[in-house]
Amino acid sequence: MPTTNSNRALRYRWLIFWILAIGYILVFFHRLCPAVVATDIMNDLHAGGALIGFLSSAYFYPYALMQLPTGLLSDSWGPRRTITLFLCIACAGSVLLGLSQSPAGALIGRGLVGLGVSTLFVCTLKILAEWFSVREFTGMTGLLMAMGGVGSLSAATPMALASTWLGWRLSFVAVGAVTGVLAILVWMFVRDRPSDLGWPSPAEHTAAAAQSVRLAAGVRYVLGRPAFWPLAAWFFCKYGVFTAFAGLWGGPFMMHIYGASKSRSGGILSLVALGMIIGSPLMGYCSNNLLKSRKPLLILASAVVVAMTAALAFFTANLSLTLVGAICFGLGIFASAVAVIGFTSARELFPAKIAGTCFGLLNLFPFAGGALLQPLLGSILEKQGKIGQAFTVEGFRQAFFVLFCFAVAALVSSLFVKETYGRAATDYEGPSR
Repeated sequence: MPTTNSNRALRYRWLIFWILAIGYILVFFHRLCPAVVATDIMNDLHAGGALIGFLSSAYFYPYALMQLPTGLLSDSWGPRRTITLFLCIACAGSVLLGLSQSPAGALIGRGLVGLGVSTLFVCTLKILAEWFSVREFTGMTGLLMAMGGVGSLSAATPMALASTWLGWRLSFVAVGAVTGVLAILVWMFVRDRPSDLGWPSPAEHTAAAAQSVRLAAGVRYVLGRPAFWPLAAWFFCKYGVFTAFAGLWGGPFMMHIYGASKSRSGGILSLVALGMIIGSPLMGYCSNNLLKSRKPLLILASAVVVAMTAALAFFTANLSLTLVGAICFGLGIFASAVAVIGFTSARELFPAKIAGTCFGLLNLFPFAGGALLQPLLGSILEKQGKIGQAFTVEGFRQAFFVLFCFAVAALVSSLFVKETYGRAATDYEGPSR
């Protein structure tokens, strides 16, 4: 291939990355914003804690269920087409959520949002695996996760301000319109791989990689690798903890137990995003350049999350808001940004040829954890009753003890994760079409 085409590919891939990164900002905005406006939605729709938990987790059920189909669509139909179609669904869902006058309509809208944004992350990883080399993949995933932190930031203080100025309804309508514009940009500019434009790929492909993989064979290949399962269990437990606190119940906890205002609790929750923005590239740098390994970082991060959830569970009413802010910052780094290392390990376990299937299967687990824990904690809080409109200290204590148990399970899982640094897979050993 001419050198000029190689240079064009190296430049053009950044345009693709930044378009998809904006999409990932929206993914995290949709994911976490209920934590800031949960009280407003409960009052407006006359919903209790269990119902608002299901409303928030309605995002996660279709998101989790779509991860395997997303991987298959990404490897067969193509990530560009998949992202465009589903972003249009997210646009419609966000508008419906904002306009709905009943809990049922809001649940449908929230579910459509989860369905619509469910494909972006896996498809983006698939595109990065085609446009960047294995070593570059860690840094690019870290940068992408940092953009998720920007999305988390927009879901905290800016969402609190927007909901104050416009109301939570118009805020969701506006973000739906932005999602529709992004779908158009993806269709116009994103390409699945450099070869779609006649350019060479920096990804490590062998001659065998040119052949397509049977979908069922790819699934069996991924699930049949023993090294896949400890990583999947780690994602399920670790991200369930993160989503339950940062994505929903952290805001009501600070308002009900510590009397924080909506804007102040939103500001404290924004420290989660700051942790993600700082921690995502930092994790990649430490893994690639300092430790030159993956597993020790997973173990360290898991141990830190155990300590933070222990503080929430055993000192629920005795923490200052400053310490709660430090926990939020720590969760951003050690429960969210560390996913960079988890997905890099998965990329090194499986070749780019079946990257979509691998990421899709793996990404099912963190969102299954979120879908389980958010309503579970809501039910625990409801059972312990309320004092006026506020949940009780005992309710939050019991709810956070569940998070502590899940954090311990994540730590145990991390001990069984396979070290993959320097062992990147480039060939698919299963059957092809």
